[in-house]
Amino acid sequence: MKKIIYRTLIFLLLAVVTVGCDTEALPLEIQKLKSYDEQYYENLRAYKQSDHTLSFVWYAAYAPLEGVSGYKDPASWGERLIGLPDSIDIVSLWMGIPSNDPASDSYAPIAYDDMRFVQEVKGTRFVAPTIVRMNKVITLKDGTEYDLSANQNDEGIAVYGQYLVDQVLDADIDGIDLDYEPEGDWLQGEQFTKLVQYIGQFFGPQGSDPDKLLIVDFYSQYPPQETDPYVNYYIRQAYTQGFTEHTASRLQSYYNSISWASPEKFIVTENLGSWFENGGSPFVEVDGNTLSSDGSRMHSLEGMARWNPLQGKKGGFGAFYVDRDYYSNRGIPYYYTRRAIRMANPAIQ
Repeated sequence: MKKIIYRTLIFLLLAVVTVGCDTEALPLEIQKLKSYDEQYYENLRAYKQSDHTLSFVWYAAYAPLEGVSGYKDPASWGERLIGLPDSIDIVSLWMGIPSNDPASDSYAPIAYDDMRFVQEVKGTRFVAPTIVRMNKVITLKDGTEYDLSANQNDEGIAVYGQYLVDQVLDADIDGIDLDYEPEGDWLQGEQFTKLVQYIGQFFGPQGSDPDKLLIVDFYSQYPPQETDPYVNYYIRQAYTQGFTEHTASRLQSYYNSISWASPEKFIVTENLGSWFENGGSPFVEVDGNTLSSDGSRMHSLEGMARWNPLQGKKGGFGAFYVDRDYYSNRGIPYYYTRRAIRMANPAIQ
Protein backbone atom coordinates (compact mmCIF):
# COMPACT_ATOMS: atom_id res chain seq x y z
CA MET A 1 0.00 0.00 0.00
CA LYS A 2 2.78 2.45 0.90
CA LYS A 3 4.54 1.69 -2.38
CA ILE A 4 1.37 2.52 -4.34
CA ILE A 5 0.98 5.84 -2.48
CA TYR A 6 4.63 6.76 -3.07
CA ARG A 7 4.37 5.88 -6.76
CA THR A 8 1.19 7.96 -7.08
CA LEU A 9 2.83 11.02 -5.43
CA ILE A 10 5.90 10.72 -7.66
CA PHE A 11 3.64 10.53 -10.73
CA LEU A 12 1.73 13.65 -9.69
CA LEU A 13 4.91 15.60 -9.02
CA LEU A 14 6.31 14.68 -12.42
CA ALA A 15 3.04 15.74 -14.03
CA VAL A 16 3.17 19.15 -12.33
CA VAL A 17 6.80 19.67 -13.39
CA THR A 18 6.00 18.64 -16.97
CA VAL A 19 3.01 20.97 -17.20
CA GLY A 20 5.05 23.78 -15.66
CA CYS A 21 7.83 23.38 -18.20
CA ASP A 22 5.44 23.30 -21.17
CA THR A 23 3.46 26.40 -20.13
CA GLU A 24 4.65 29.80 -21.34
CA ALA A 25 4.64 32.68 -18.84
CA LEU A 26 1.82 35.14 -19.47
CA PRO A 27 2.79 38.83 -19.63
CA LEU A 28 1.44 41.00 -16.82
CA GLU A 29 -0.66 43.98 -17.81
CA ILE A 30 0.56 46.85 -15.64
CA GLN A 31 -1.09 50.25 -15.85
CA LYS A 32 1.19 52.93 -17.21
CA LEU A 33 2.23 55.63 -14.76
CA LYS A 34 -0.14 58.63 -14.79
CA SER A 35 -2.31 57.04 -17.49
CA TYR A 36 -6.04 57.83 -17.47
CA ASP A 37 -8.90 57.48 -19.92
CA GLU A 38 -10.42 60.36 -21.88
CA GLN A 39 -13.40 60.60 -19.51
CA TYR A 40 -11.04 61.45 -16.65
CA TYR A 41 -9.44 64.27 -18.63
CA GLU A 42 -12.80 65.54 -19.83
CA ASN A 43 -14.00 65.74 -16.23
CA LEU A 44 -10.74 67.45 -15.23
CA ARG A 45 -11.09 70.12 -17.91
CA ALA A 46 -14.72 70.67 -16.92
CA TYR A 47 -13.69 71.14 -13.29
CA LYS A 48 -11.19 73.82 -14.29
CA GLN A 49 -13.90 75.65 -16.21
CA SER A 50 -16.25 75.57 -13.22
CA ASP A 51 -16.71 78.12 -10.42
CA HIS A 52 -14.18 77.00 -7.81
CA THR A 53 -11.27 78.23 -5.71
CA LEU A 54 -8.25 78.46 -8.00
CA SER A 55 -4.85 76.98 -7.27
CA PHE A 56 -1.94 79.08 -8.57
CA VAL A 57 1.75 78.14 -8.42
CA TRP A 58 5.15 79.33 -9.54
CA TYR A 59 7.17 76.37 -10.81
CA ALA A 60 10.88 76.19 -11.64
CA ALA A 61 12.14 72.60 -11.40
CA TYR A 62 11.80 71.88 -15.14
CA ALA A 63 14.82 74.11 -15.88
CA PRO A 64 18.54 73.56 -15.20
CA LEU A 65 20.13 75.34 -12.28
CA GLU A 66 21.37 78.84 -12.97
CA GLY A 67 24.66 78.77 -14.83
CA VAL A 68 24.12 75.29 -16.27
CA SER A 69 23.93 75.15 -20.07
CA GLY A 70 21.63 72.97 -22.12
CA TYR A 71 18.28 71.61 -21.02
CA LYS A 72 17.33 69.32 -18.17
CA ASP A 73 16.79 65.61 -18.77
CA PRO A 74 14.82 64.98 -15.58
CA ALA A 75 15.54 62.00 -13.37
CA SER A 76 12.44 62.63 -11.25
CA TRP A 77 8.81 63.50 -11.88
CA GLY A 78 9.37 66.25 -9.36
CA GLU A 79 11.33 68.02 -12.12
CA ARG A 80 8.65 67.66 -14.79
CA LEU A 81 5.62 69.80 -15.55
CA ILE A 82 3.66 66.64 -16.24
CA GLY A 83 4.37 65.55 -12.67
CA LEU A 84 2.48 68.46 -11.12
CA PRO A 85 -0.89 67.68 -9.50
CA ASP A 86 -3.57 67.48 -12.19
CA SER A 87 -5.89 69.79 -10.23
CA ILE A 88 -3.60 72.84 -10.33
CA ASP A 89 -5.27 75.61 -12.33
CA ILE A 90 -2.53 78.09 -13.25
CA VAL A 91 1.25 77.61 -13.49
CA SER A 92 3.59 80.59 -13.70
CA LEU A 93 6.74 79.49 -15.54
CA TRP A 94 9.29 80.95 -13.14
CA MET A 95 12.35 79.81 -15.14
CA GLY A 96 11.04 80.95 -18.51
CA ILE A 97 8.87 79.59 -21.30
CA PRO A 98 10.24 76.27 -22.62
CA SER A 99 10.73 76.10 -26.39
CA ASN A 100 10.95 73.27 -28.92
CA ASP A 101 13.20 75.32 -31.22
CA PRO A 102 16.82 74.06 -31.03
CA ALA A 103 18.04 77.54 -31.98
CA SER A 104 16.30 79.16 -29.02
CA ASP A 105 18.07 80.05 -25.78
CA SER A 106 15.10 78.51 -23.97
CA TYR A 107 15.22 75.20 -25.88
CA ALA A 108 13.83 72.55 -23.53
CA PRO A 109 12.08 69.82 -25.53
CA ILE A 110 11.02 67.67 -22.58
CA ALA A 111 9.56 70.61 -20.66
CA TYR A 112 7.94 71.89 -23.86
CA ASP A 113 6.19 68.57 -24.60
CA ASP A 114 5.08 68.31 -20.97
CA MET A 115 3.69 71.85 -21.05
CA ARG A 116 1.70 71.21 -24.22
CA PHE A 117 0.22 67.97 -22.86
CA VAL A 118 -0.71 69.52 -19.51
CA GLN A 119 -2.14 72.60 -21.24
CA GLU A 120 -4.18 70.81 -23.89
CA VAL A 121 -5.21 67.59 -22.15
CA LYS A 122 -5.43 68.62 -18.49
CA GLY A 123 -6.68 72.17 -19.08
CA THR A 124 -3.97 73.78 -16.94
CA ARG A 125 -3.14 77.36 -17.91
CA PHE A 126 0.43 78.61 -18.22
CA VAL A 127 1.50 82.23 -17.79
CA ALA A 128 4.79 84.05 -18.28
CA PRO A 129 6.11 85.84 -15.18
CA THR A 130 8.34 88.88 -15.34
CA ILE A 131 9.52 91.42 -12.78
CA VAL A 132 8.47 94.58 -14.59
CA ARG A 133 11.13 97.27 -14.40
CA MET A 134 12.38 99.65 -17.06
CA ASN A 135 16.05 99.40 -16.13
CA LYS A 136 17.28 96.92 -18.72
CA VAL A 137 17.91 96.24 -22.39
CA ILE A 138 15.43 93.96 -24.18
CA THR A 139 15.69 92.26 -27.58
CA LEU A 140 12.66 92.83 -29.79
CA LYS A 141 11.20 90.35 -32.31
CA ASP A 142 13.21 91.83 -35.18
CA GLY A 143 16.45 91.38 -33.24
CA THR A 144 16.75 95.04 -32.32
CA GLU A 145 18.09 95.84 -28.86
CA TYR A 146 16.04 98.41 -27.02
CA ASP A 147 17.28 100.21 -23.91
CA LEU A 148 14.30 100.71 -21.60
CA SER A 149 16.31 102.78 -19.14
CA ALA A 150 16.94 105.34 -21.91
CA ASN A 151 13.25 105.39 -22.92
CA GLN A 152 11.38 105.96 -19.73
CA ASN A 153 8.38 107.53 -21.41
CA ASP A 154 5.06 106.56 -23.01
CA GLU A 155 6.79 105.24 -26.11
CA GLY A 156 9.07 103.04 -24.01
CA ILE A 157 6.05 101.69 -22.07
CA ALA A 158 4.36 100.75 -25.37
CA VAL A 159 7.49 99.03 -26.69
CA TYR A 160 7.93 97.12 -23.44
CA GLY A 161 4.25 96.18 -23.34
CA GLN A 162 4.35 94.84 -26.90
CA TYR A 163 7.51 92.90 -26.11
CA LEU A 164 5.71 91.16 -23.22
CA VAL A 165 2.58 90.52 -25.29
CA ASP A 166 4.64 89.00 -28.11
CA GLN A 167 6.28 86.54 -25.70
CA VAL A 168 2.88 85.14 -24.77
CA LEU A 169 1.47 85.06 -28.29
CA ASP A 170 4.58 83.55 -29.90
CA ALA A 171 4.72 80.79 -27.28
CA ASP A 172 0.95 80.17 -27.43
CA ILE A 173 0.54 80.18 -23.67
CA ASP A 174 -2.35 81.47 -21.60
CA GLY A 175 -1.32 84.87 -20.33
CA ILE A 176 1.10 87.04 -18.42
CA ASP A 177 2.05 87.42 -14.75
CA LEU A 178 3.36 90.93 -14.03
CA ASP A 179 5.48 90.89 -10.87
CA TYR A 180 5.05 94.40 -9.44
CA GLU A 181 8.04 95.01 -7.20
CA PRO A 182 9.37 98.36 -8.46
CA GLU A 183 11.76 99.05 -5.56
CA GLY A 184 12.37 102.60 -6.70
CA ASP A 185 12.16 101.86 -10.44
CA TRP A 186 10.55 104.46 -12.71
CA LEU A 187 7.84 102.01 -13.75
CA GLN A 188 5.44 102.36 -10.84
CA GLY A 189 2.22 104.11 -9.94
CA GLU A 190 0.80 105.91 -12.97
CA GLN A 191 3.49 104.53 -15.27
CA PHE A 192 2.72 100.95 -14.25
CA THR A 193 -0.97 101.62 -14.86
CA LYS A 194 -0.12 102.67 -18.42
CA LEU A 195 1.73 99.39 -18.96
CA VAL A 196 -1.25 97.40 -17.67
CA GLN A 197 -3.59 99.41 -19.90
CA TYR A 198 -1.41 98.68 -22.92
CA ILE A 199 -1.31 94.94 -22.28
CA GLY A 200 -5.00 95.10 -21.34
CA GLN A 201 -5.81 95.87 -24.98
CA PHE A 202 -4.82 92.27 -25.77
CA PHE A 203 -5.34 90.19 -22.61
CA GLY A 204 -7.65 90.24 -19.62
CA PRO A 205 -11.27 91.38 -19.16
CA GLN A 206 -10.93 94.29 -21.62
CA GLY A 207 -8.65 92.58 -24.11
CA SER A 208 -9.21 91.50 -27.69
CA ASP A 209 -8.42 87.96 -26.46
CA PRO A 210 -10.14 87.80 -23.06
CA ASP A 211 -9.23 84.13 -22.66
CA LYS A 212 -5.62 85.24 -22.10
CA LEU A 213 -4.95 86.10 -18.47
CA LEU A 214 -3.54 89.41 -17.23
CA ILE A 215 -2.30 88.82 -13.69
CA VAL A 216 -0.50 91.17 -11.30
CA ASP A 217 1.41 89.73 -8.37
CA PHE A 218 3.00 91.90 -5.69
CA TYR A 219 4.60 91.98 -2.28
CA SER A 220 4.99 95.11 -0.16
CA GLN A 221 4.01 97.76 -2.72
CA TYR A 222 0.39 97.51 -3.85
CA PRO A 223 -0.61 98.07 -7.49
CA PRO A 224 -2.69 101.14 -8.36
CA GLN A 225 -6.48 100.89 -8.20
CA GLU A 226 -6.68 102.20 -11.77
CA THR A 227 -5.38 98.84 -13.03
CA ASP A 228 -8.46 96.98 -11.76
CA PRO A 229 -10.63 97.01 -14.94
CA TYR A 230 -7.84 95.30 -16.92
CA VAL A 231 -6.69 92.60 -14.48
CA ASN A 232 -8.05 89.08 -13.97
CA TYR A 233 -6.30 88.36 -10.65
CA TYR A 234 -4.19 90.13 -8.04
CA ILE A 235 -1.82 87.74 -6.30
CA ARG A 236 -0.43 88.72 -2.92
CA GLN A 237 2.93 87.18 -2.08
CA ALA A 238 1.67 86.48 1.44
CA TYR A 239 4.91 84.83 2.44
CA THR A 240 5.89 83.94 5.99
CA GLN A 241 8.84 86.25 5.81
CA GLY A 242 10.27 87.94 8.88
CA PHE A 243 7.98 86.03 11.23
CA THR A 244 7.43 82.37 12.13
CA GLU A 245 3.65 82.07 12.32
CA HIS A 246 0.95 83.11 9.85
CA THR A 247 -2.56 84.23 10.76
CA ALA A 248 -5.91 84.76 9.11
CA SER A 249 -5.90 88.29 10.53
CA ARG A 250 -2.74 89.07 8.59
CA LEU A 251 -4.31 87.75 5.37
CA GLN A 252 -7.36 89.93 6.04
CA SER A 253 -5.15 93.00 6.37
CA TYR A 254 -3.53 92.17 3.03
CA TYR A 255 -6.90 92.09 1.32
CA ASN A 256 -8.11 95.24 3.10
CA SER A 257 -5.26 97.13 1.42
CA ILE A 258 -6.61 96.15 -2.00
CA SER A 259 -10.33 95.85 -1.22
CA TRP A 260 -11.19 98.05 -4.19
CA ALA A 261 -10.75 94.79 -6.14
CA SER A 262 -13.45 92.14 -5.67
CA PRO A 263 -12.53 89.19 -3.40
CA GLU A 264 -12.93 86.88 -6.42
CA LYS A 265 -9.83 88.52 -7.92
CA PHE A 266 -7.68 88.06 -4.83
CA ILE A 267 -5.23 85.14 -4.53
CA VAL A 268 -2.89 84.54 -1.56
CA THR A 269 0.32 82.52 -1.83
CA GLU A 270 2.94 81.05 0.50
CA ASN A 271 6.66 80.57 -0.17
CA LEU A 272 7.14 76.80 -0.08
CA GLY A 273 10.74 77.36 -1.05
CA SER A 274 11.31 78.21 2.59
CA TRP A 275 8.45 76.31 4.25
CA PHE A 276 8.00 73.10 2.27
CA GLU A 277 8.46 70.39 4.89
CA ASN A 278 5.12 70.92 6.63
CA GLY A 279 3.23 72.73 3.89
CA GLY A 280 3.98 76.19 5.23
CA SER A 281 4.43 77.89 8.58
CA PRO A 282 2.20 77.32 11.64
CA PHE A 283 -1.17 79.00 10.98
CA VAL A 284 -3.82 80.51 13.26
CA GLU A 285 -7.39 80.96 12.02
CA VAL A 286 -9.49 83.98 12.87
CA ASP A 287 -11.20 82.18 15.78
CA GLY A 288 -7.85 81.11 17.23
CA ASN A 289 -8.01 77.55 15.88
CA THR A 290 -4.61 76.03 15.15
CA LEU A 291 -5.65 72.47 14.26
CA SER A 292 -6.43 70.79 10.99
CA SER A 293 -9.45 68.51 10.56
CA ASP A 294 -7.33 65.47 11.49
CA GLY A 295 -6.13 67.04 14.74
CA SER A 296 -2.64 67.84 13.48
CA ARG A 297 -1.08 71.32 13.59
CA MET A 298 -2.40 73.49 10.78
CA HIS A 299 0.10 75.14 8.44
CA SER A 300 -0.20 78.11 6.14
CA LEU A 301 -0.90 76.47 2.78
CA GLU A 302 -3.92 74.76 4.30
CA GLY A 303 -4.80 77.93 6.21
CA MET A 304 -4.77 79.96 3.01
CA ALA A 305 -6.94 77.36 1.29
CA ARG A 306 -9.51 77.54 4.12
CA TRP A 307 -9.42 81.31 4.62
CA ASN A 308 -11.70 83.83 2.92
CA PRO A 309 -11.81 87.59 3.47
CA LEU A 310 -14.78 88.96 5.38
CA GLN A 311 -15.92 90.64 2.16
CA GLY A 312 -16.55 87.36 0.32
CA LYS A 313 -15.03 84.32 -1.31
CA LYS A 314 -11.42 84.74 -2.48
CA GLY A 315 -10.24 83.90 -5.98
CA GLY A 316 -7.69 81.34 -4.92
CA PHE A 317 -4.50 80.39 -3.11
CA GLY A 318 -1.15 78.91 -4.02
CA ALA A 319 2.59 78.73 -3.60
CA PHE A 320 5.96 79.95 -4.79
CA TYR A 321 8.41 77.13 -5.57
CA VAL A 322 5.64 74.55 -5.33
CA ASP A 323 8.13 71.95 -6.62
CA ARG A 324 9.59 71.75 -3.10
CA ASP A 325 6.33 70.12 -1.96
CA TYR A 326 7.25 67.11 -4.07
CA TYR A 327 9.58 66.26 -1.18
CA SER A 328 7.15 66.86 1.70
CA ASN A 329 7.77 65.17 5.03
CA ARG A 330 4.79 62.86 4.38
CA GLY A 331 6.70 61.03 1.66
CA ILE A 332 3.84 61.62 -0.80
CA PRO A 333 4.59 63.89 -3.79
CA TYR A 334 2.80 67.24 -3.47
CA TYR A 335 0.95 66.00 -0.41
CA TYR A 336 0.19 69.43 1.06
CA THR A 337 -0.71 71.02 -2.27
CA ARG A 338 -3.17 68.25 -3.14
CA ARG A 339 -4.67 68.30 0.35
CA ALA A 340 -5.15 72.07 0.32
CA ILE A 341 -6.84 71.96 -3.09
CA ARG A 342 -9.28 69.34 -1.80
CA MET A 343 -10.02 71.45 1.28
CA ALA A 344 -10.67 74.55 -0.81
CA ASN A 345 -12.84 72.56 -3.20
CA PRO A 346 -14.52 69.72 -1.30
CA ALA A 347 -16.13 67.03 -3.44
CA ILE A 348 -19.89 67.34 -3.88
CA GLN A 349 -21.60 64.58 -1.89
